Amino acid sequence: MIMKKKHKQKKLDVRRRRECKTDYRKRLVLLKGNKPRLVVRKSNKYILLQIVESSKAQDKVLFSVNSKELLSKGWPKDKEGSLKNLSAGYLAGFLLGKKAKDLKGSVILDSGLIPNTRGSRVYAVVKGLSDAGVEIPFDEKVMFSEEEIAEKIGKDVFEKVKGGLA
Repeated sequence: MIMKKKHKQKKLDVRRRRECKTDYRKRLVLLKGNKPRLVVRKSNKYILLQIVESSKAQDKVLFSVNSKELLSKGWPKDKEGSLKNLSAGYLAGFLLGKKAKDLKGSVILDSGLIPNTRGSRVYAVVKGLSDAGVEIPFDEKVMFSEEEIAEKIGKDVFEKVKGGLA
């Protein structure tokens, strides 16, 4: 019976690798860090953010934010279709940072299968999380300025939503 469980787990690993859902080498490196991870995932409409802690390869979600929550914080209804742009990513990261203000230590970025491209939404999320007070290591060369992020949605709307989050 134990052999079946190992065989079943191996099948699951192969399937997730084949479906391009999990990069196990990258996951192993992140788990060896023994720090909470900022997990960033993009869907067709939203950006999903989680701070996850791993213990014995079992993940526990500590804090979670979906960019859809910005609608209740003052995001305009006419811009509802843009909840995965740079501004939404920054504000969702800022909201997650406000929720995780009691988090001790730093977090590391787990972007999953999203490529590390300068100027991507992932780094807007990291900038928002950092501005909210959570310690996360990053290189300033890949970051946007807050003005560049605010231009994508409109400075007045950006300031209104950010003021509602603080």
